[in-house]
Amino acid sequence: MKLNLDGAYIPAFNKNIEHNTYSIKKNFMLMGSAHNLKEIREKEKQRVKYIFISPLFYSKKDNSFLGIYRFLLLKKQTLVKTVCLGGINLNNIKKIKLLNINTIAGINLFNDENLKYL
Repeated sequence: MKLNLDGAYIPAFNKNIEHNTYSIKKNFMLMGSAHNLKEIREKEKQRVKYIFISPLFYSKKDNSFLGIYRFLLLKKQTLVKTVCLGGINLNNIKKIKLLNINTIAGINLFNDENLKYL
């Protein structure tokens, strides 16, 4: 609040709901990440507008991943807008389009070389 930011990200390990007592700007956006149903419920209590559910696909950095079916099951458990994250690349972007997932996030996907293919 002191920095007059437009939003904030709350990681999955943060379970604090103290920020709910502050008055915030009208267009302030809270986002958070979750990896399972318990963390999704915590993010709902924190009143986030978007939940990053991750990791969706396998990546070299992380051996554990949700996969398509577990992601969709978690997505159905909440009314908060969800964003898929983790392991997204040009090879599996078509799977995301088939699943009718309209919000994605990634780091490696959005580098200069890949942008010409999106």
